[in-house]
Amino acid sequence: MNTHFTLAGIHLQLKRWPAKTDFVNLQAWDLVDELLLTEAFRQLDALPVHQRSALPVLLLNDQFGTLSCALLARYPELVLINSSDSYVSQLACQANMQLNQLPATQLTFINSLSPLPAAALILLRVPRDHGFLGYQLQQLAPLVTSSQQLIVAARARDIHKNLLQLFSQSIGPTTASLTIRKCRYLYCQPEPSSTQLAPSWPKIWSLPDSQLQLVNHANVFSGEKLDIGARFFLQHLPATKAGETLVDLGCGNGVLGLSALATNPELKVTFTDESAMAVASAQQSVQLSLPESLSDCTFLQDDGLSQLATGSTDWVLCNPPFHQQDTITTHLARQMFRDAWRVLKPGGKLRIVANRHLPYAQELTRQFGGVSCLASQQKFVILESERKR
Repeated sequence: MNTHFTLAGIHLQLKRWPAKTDFVNLQAWDLVDELLLTEAFRQLDALPVHQRSALPVLLLNDQFGTLSCALLARYPELVLINSSDSYVSQLACQANMQLNQLPATQLTFINSLSPLPAAALILLRVPRDHGFLGYQLQQLAPLVTSSQQLIVAARARDIHKNLLQLFSQSIGPTTASLTIRKCRYLYCQPEPSSTQLAPSWPKIWSLPDSQLQLVNHANVFSGEKLDIGARFFLQHLPATKAGETLVDLGCGNGVLGLSALATNPELKVTFTDESAMAVASAQQSVQLSLPESLSDCTFLQDDGLSQLATGSTDWVLCNPPFHQQDTITTHLARQMFRDAWRVLKPGGKLRIVANRHLPYAQELTRQFGGVSCLASQQKFVILESERKR
């Protein structure tokens, strides 16, 4: 794995996160980061030092802190605002700042639900989810006053007519550059008269065959309907007992924990996710559907289950992801399984839904010493493992 980042005379050590994961040939930056930084360097180099610190530079979707670290390495006087929905991205940025001995006092983190501040320069990595992108562009629209202020880059394969239209509707007329090493810049000409899209998030919808309602903020998976994996899982929720504790790990909008709570109002449920929007969605879903149970619930933005005590819960439910950002990987699921084993009481159980082609049965056997397949269909399986007494 390459950890040595070099660009325009900047030399940094940058690592992906989680730090203890066995990444193979994956690095903490990509060509999109390099394009964004190249243009930012060009503009900032033209300014005197006192002007560079007058207003902050705003960064959106800095995946592992590459943008933050490189800017502060070159311009230690800059004030940076790092806006992200991802707690893992924030941890990665903090770790890489410390690794390179960069001034943490110059960097402020805000989550994706916070208002964006006025900024001299805005760097935007186009996110994978276009619902989330639309939300961010609505936030940015009143802040962007010149074509030079907003620097946008994306992989060339991700730039298409619908993407350009979304930028044009939100900011103003938008065009794409020629391809540069498989990436392209987007150039936006802000127009106050551009059609401003009405805020469309969060979305609220009803769980099929249920009185429960779910709230989805913009960056939460399956924003307008129940995904097929969760649908299958809901048919195989565990029969919990009064007073037991349950963790909805990677909770998204909270559909699993909320449904378990609906069948057992005496359950104590913790909803946890690395996404700020997911945690907010889960909390609002409980508040909307089962307000009387809100006091029995805990909501945590966390990297896995790091904030929960060892041997503290009876059940962990999980629909584990198999990608991080744009990278397909099973390392997040492995981390979730390790965390689940640690926080489960002796005799406690982890139950998951998974695509049947993924090697999760082997991973669970390795971590727990055994696994049971409770149900299967053409695409998904329900697996369960117990922490031995």
